[in-house]
Amino acid sequence: MKHESGWKKKSKTEIADLFEFSEGYKKFLDEAKTEREAVRAIQDILSVSGFSQDWVADKAYSINRGKEIIVFVKGTQSLADGFNIIVAHVDAPRLDLKQNPLYEDVGLGLLKTHYYGGIKKYQWVATPLALHGVLVKPDGREINLVIGENEDEPVFSIDDLLPHLSRKTQDEKKLSEAIDGEKLTLLFGSIPLNGEDKDAVKKYILNILHEKYGIEEEDFVSAEIEVVPAFKARDVGIDKSMIGAYGQDDRVSAYTLLKAISEVLEPKRSCLAIFVDKEEIGSEGNTSMRSHFFRVFIDEMCEKLKLNCSEALIRKMLFQSRALSADVNGAMNPTFQDVHEKQNACYLGRGLCITKFTGHGGKVGANDAHAEYVAEIRRIFNNKGILWQTGELGKIDEGGGGTVAKFLAEYGMDIIDCGTPILSMHSPFEISSKLDVYETYRAFKAFLRS
Repeated sequence: MKHESGWKKKSKTEIADLFEFSEGYKKFLDEAKTEREAVRAIQDILSVSGFSQDWVADKAYSINRGKEIIVFVKGTQSLADGFNIIVAHVDAPRLDLKQNPLYEDVGLGLLKTHYYGGIKKYQWVATPLALHGVLVKPDGREINLVIGENEDEPVFSIDDLLPHLSRKTQDEKKLSEAIDGEKLTLLFGSIPLNGEDKDAVKKYILNILHEKYGIEEEDFVSAEIEVVPAFKARDVGIDKSMIGAYGQDDRVSAYTLLKAISEVLEPKRSCLAIFVDKEEIGSEGNTSMRSHFFRVFIDEMCEKLKLNCSEALIRKMLFQSRALSADVNGAMNPTFQDVHEKQNACYLGRGLCITKFTGHGGKVGANDAHAEYVAEIRRIFNNKGILWQTGELGKIDEGGGGTVAKFLAEYGMDIIDCGTPILSMHSPFEISSKLDVYETYRAFKAFLRS
């Protein structure tokens, strides 16, 4: 097989189209830095595209706790023939504020955090950070909080140790141990409240939070405040061919899937686009792919469409379905090429990556797609001229990872992983190719229509 840069295969008009598509994607990344924000942004675009929560038409969606959303488009064939399903996740690695985060030490106000998902902790120090999230009062009132995104707002940072003093404390340790998780504390303020001797800085901060946002210290107990990079999505490269931003794993799949499902009209098979939470921590919790919300949605669909769906029919419906697990893969890293097996790695700028299996070691924890289904996916993509490649996540016994594919496979449906290749995955500034992002959108659209 001959693999080469996808840019060579694109006309000037096609390149202009994919550059234009990327502008909408960058805007989405800036608006959707948390899973709640992603669901709201998805809902906004669906509403404009004629989707409703009221099931008044053949295009509907349902939201679970503000963090998960399932979208439905009715097809022309019988539902007994199954669905075309694509699932992506909207959570991303980050820092979360602890439930009792605020304290004062050495004359500084600080916030304690707990990291979420697989991060390299040293990448989160000495960089501008923002706060996004919600605090819920005992009476149910919600306070939505975003601080650090506008030019006139403050940003926050985690202090790092200067090289003059770090030899024993950091430099002689393993890289993974150089920054202790408990030391990922956010600088939050430094002015003391006049007339106070104890915790004067903390009290001054609490006054600001109360006066400006109506927040009391106890409100942090019932809050979900996420610490995310404060910078916006940017073009990368002198040719502007790449995108650098936080959260592209897996909001690149979320956005491309959203655009694809929004544009699918009267498909043959009914379509489901599923946007889930909690993938980065093993799909635990009731807003993840492992929750029963998926089955509740199917039951609701049958009820709203006035279908007599027995349990046996629903099982058959899901067994007959076919699916894509939309998730990114790690692109060949130019600096650390030795962790990849080049013949079976994916590359930036060569199109969507199909990943037959994930897992680790001897494919443990993987959904290993059947050869017949891989051939079917090849046919769908090739017929539409979509640029695609295959890839594994690193060398055997060196890399590996998991996706939500295995949780849908439990219903008996065929499913395979595919998504956009990413550099610097799980870092605060992930890199994608505009070409690969656009081919991902085209691939998802082709699959839903097939």
